[in-house]
Amino acid sequence: MMKISEAQGYTIAAIGGAVLWQGTAFATGRREAWDASMYWVLAYPIGLVLAGVLAYLIPDRPWRWALAMMWAQPVIMVITSGSGFGLLPLGLIMFSFLAVPPIVVATVVAARRRKQEAG
Repeated sequence: MMKISEAQGYTIAAIGGAVLWQGTAFATGRREAWDASMYWVLAYPIGLVLAGVLAYLIPDRPWRWALAMMWAQPVIMVITSGSGFGLLPLGLIMFSFLAVPPIVVATVVAARRRKQEAG
């Protein structure tokens, strides 16, 4: 089984979140990715998978992979959309709510991984 460090896990989660956000915005021509249906039907589900994969590879505190992935998105949104930092606190709250499903996925996957290892 492939082993990755915690630093690599954070890097993969943050870059993955940024790529999902910016890739969707670029592909659809929207300033903010969540304004496009592609975000909800493709990018967000890919984020769920990413959170699960990272939780499988590093099952300790799996919620952090979902948060790192989701919190990278408002940061990249502010940087690339030019909307400024005024709404960043609200964006972090919104993305925290959006992180709940990936946290659930990561927690379930990590629990199954630990159960599998226990025998």
